[in-house]
Amino acid sequence: MVDIIVCVKQIPDPETPASAFRVDTAANKVVPAPNVTPVISPFDAQAVEAALRVRDAQGSGKITVLSMGPASARDAIKHGLAMGADEGALVSDPALDDADAYATARVLAAAIQKIGGYQLVITGRQAADWDQGVVPSGIAEFLGVPAVTVAKSVTVNDDHVKVERVVQDGFETVESSLPAVVSVSNELGDPRYPQLRQIMMAARKQVTTFTLADLGLSPADIQPHLKLEKLFVPETISKVEIIEGDTPEEKAANLAHKLREAKLI
Repeated sequence: MVDIIVCVKQIPDPETPASAFRVDTAANKVVPAPNVTPVISPFDAQAVEAALRVRDAQGSGKITVLSMGPASARDAIKHGLAMGADEGALVSDPALDDADAYATARVLAAAIQKIGGYQLVITGRQAADWDQGVVPSGIAEFLGVPAVTVAKSVTVNDDHVKVERVVQDGFETVESSLPAVVSVSNELGDPRYPQLRQIMMAARKQVTTFTLADLGLSPADIQPHLKLEKLFVPETISKVEIIEGDTPEEKAANLAHKLREAKLI
């Protein structure tokens, strides 16, 4: 039996057209698209799926879904519960509104220690909004346990976890003692889709809420380590030039001449 904590994040729906977003350049913040419901980060749904596969293979074990954010982040937790997780926990505090990756890792690690009784922590490889991918390793650092990143598959044998992870030129298999933190990549495969009965059961499951004080932290403990200098929508400028010529050969010669002028060949 292995008890697992899965960290999830609620993000703007990645399927939302880019044109629907607006950036508040004065506040350095993205203005959420109107009438679009936030969703669980897709990588985090795969993290829940990885935990469920481990439990299915083990035959028993408790899965707790943990998130940090406003009250609306309960919906991301409920998604994990509807997939089959057992319990939910949310860290919500006004002081976390502008939390960076450092603060997020520290708060989630403190919440994991508060929940206790875990052998494995599973996260998505990165949040699909900022795509930084540093929180999983940060959690492991604060917990003082091994971290294995970008996992394609996760299996638990006795007191070890075996991970097939994605590397630049293929895959590699590594093994770590437990407890450990594992981040899951999209190569794991599609997460299971919650059925109506599971959704109804998830609605009745309680989500425990923690504040910073409950975790023994203060706003001074989560001061940002990252300074956001500027947030803006990139401007795309394209220029097209038609290469003229009476024959294909002449057009090719004119193209070569232009490329030489530009010192590209």
